[in-house]
Amino acid sequence: MIKVLDGVRVLEHGTFITGPAASMLLADLGADVVKVELPGTGDPFRAFKGGLYSPHYQTVNRNKRSITLNTKQPADLEKFDVLVKEADVYIQNFRPGFAEQIGTGFERLSGLNDKLIYCAISGFGATGPAAHRPTYDSVAQAASGYLRLLVNPANPRVVGPAIADLVTGFYAAYGILGALYDREKRGTARKVDLSMFEAMTHFNLDAFQHLFSANEVMGPFSRPSVSQSYVLECRDGKWIALHMSSPEKFWQGLADAMEKPDLFQDPRFASRQGRIDHQEDLIQVLQPIFRAHDRAEWCRRLEAQDVPYSPMYTTAEVPDDPQAQHLQLFVETEHPVVGTFRTVRSPVSYDGQRPLEVTAPPVLGEHNDELAHGWKPRAGAAKKETSQ
Repeated sequence: MIKVLDGVRVLEHGTFITGPAASMLLADLGADVVKVELPGTGDPFRAFKGGLYSPHYQTVNRNKRSITLNTKQPADLEKFDVLVKEADVYIQNFRPGFAEQIGTGFERLSGLNDKLIYCAISGFGATGPAAHRPTYDSVAQAASGYLRLLVNPANPRVVGPAIADLVTGFYAAYGILGALYDREKRGTARKVDLSMFEAMTHFNLDAFQHLFSANEVMGPFSRPSVSQSYVLECRDGKWIALHMSSPEKFWQGLADAMEKPDLFQDPRFASRQGRIDHQEDLIQVLQPIFRAHDRAEWCRRLEAQDVPYSPMYTTAEVPDDPQAQHLQLFVETEHPVVGTFRTVRSPVSYDGQRPLEVTAPPVLGEHNDELAHGWKPRAGAAKKETSQ
């Protein structure tokens, strides 16, 4: 494993997803991340379904160490300060003003370490009329206009994973990497500020560009229609996805795979614009055809015709995909308390070397003794790094 951030020390005071996700991304690149948690309870995501090691917590906390400190207590604040003085980055995702209440505000920490990059993640920003509002994933998605692109108006309900939380974590890591580079060049430590609202609004850039450039307000079916994307049920009840785009060769390949070579001579479907305008009609034509064969047969036919397709997998099916196995996407290691930990490796490889090493998310306070007197290099990483 090539650790491009080897030597970078990150102190994470994060809870739930955004802060922990940001530090995990840095840890995946080799940074030494120490997660600061409250004694007894830790990150609230630990106990999401009982216990202190929920799948939610595991998702964004691998490759880290855990120390339990209550910085409202003078003795713990002193231990925290020792870590701050040796850190390169501090990350928190508290509501504006809370860090100051527990002694971890920017002014205080930068006074302890003038080389510290301080990252503050909020819901709606540090100031302004909405700064005080509590924010979670769906709130940020809704405020940015993004949720409107996911919800079927005929059955309005929130769908999908915690996109806003994870996207904000990515943007925070992106901002921190920029600050690290700037500090390396100029010696200046920056404060990195971002909010979930800002991150998701930027992530929703395509919709805003359509608004500003063409006065078009996009809806949940706007992009799928223009990109000519489809999901179709097969005979065995499994699903397949097509993203046909514009090249006519793909459409002719689809026609040949369906043994309907003249299908797209229908005036409704003969051109890109026609297929966009009559997408619902086309779905009604395609669906009964695809219900005539099992998914495996459609995969065989579509691949033979070079059509852009994929089985629409459940999560449980992906680890068995031959390409996933070839790429060694799933890695595991052993933890002395929790046993086998399996996860998805970082997607970034350097010089052709895949990042197959991983350490399991720490149990609460696992590294208290190791870090009791300051920042020490982490003990040897787990020796078992296997992949499927």
